[in-house]
Amino acid sequence: MIELPIGLNAELVPLSWLIGVWEGTGVIDYTVGDEKVTREFGQRVSFSQDGLPHLNYNSYAWLLGEGDDEPTPLATETGYWRLSRPLVDADPGPGMLPGAEQKPFTTADEVETLRNATNGFDVEVALVHPGGVMELYIGQVAGARIDLSTDAVVRSHGAKEYAAATRIYGLVDSHLLWAWDIAALGQDLRTHASARLAKTD
Repeated sequence: MIELPIGLNAELVPLSWLIGVWEGTGVIDYTVGDEKVTREFGQRVSFSQDGLPHLNYNSYAWLLGEGDDEPTPLATETGYWRLSRPLVDADPGPGMLPGAEQKPFTTADEVETLRNATNGFDVEVALVHPGGVMELYIGQVAGARIDLSTDAVVRSHGAKEYAAATRIYGLVDSHLLWAWDIAALGQDLRTHASARLAKTD
């Protein structure tokens, strides 16, 4: 059973099963040329809401040490998850411009009108990595499963080569499972990493 937080924006109900802090372990499994990288990592992921029609997302991962070795910081990313729909005058923005007083999609019936042809909801996810990579994913949430693929990848001048990605998230036996495939460092789209996380709050 999924409990909805008090005051949850109606547009976030299809994504509400993500809300909370999740922690667990995963495996990196990526091949570049003749070199295969296989490592275990720990990860802490947070999905939160602030009353606006998006989820705030933060992830921190670390390589697991061997024996008495201390964990090594590995990667962090931050971003926003939301249902994909055209923004209207009632939505805030651009910048800090306030929206009109009448907010759109404030009831379950109004949100239901956003269902797509396959009975899911289209979603957009914007992620930023400190190494100079920004990703815009599009996809859909159908029940407790989310499928995403990059619509755009923006890299700074000094960023490592990274061209595309797909991600899958699912709620299985009360755990958040995810898998991430990437096309990077001259390779085509291939398996990169996956993890199993348990809710901590």
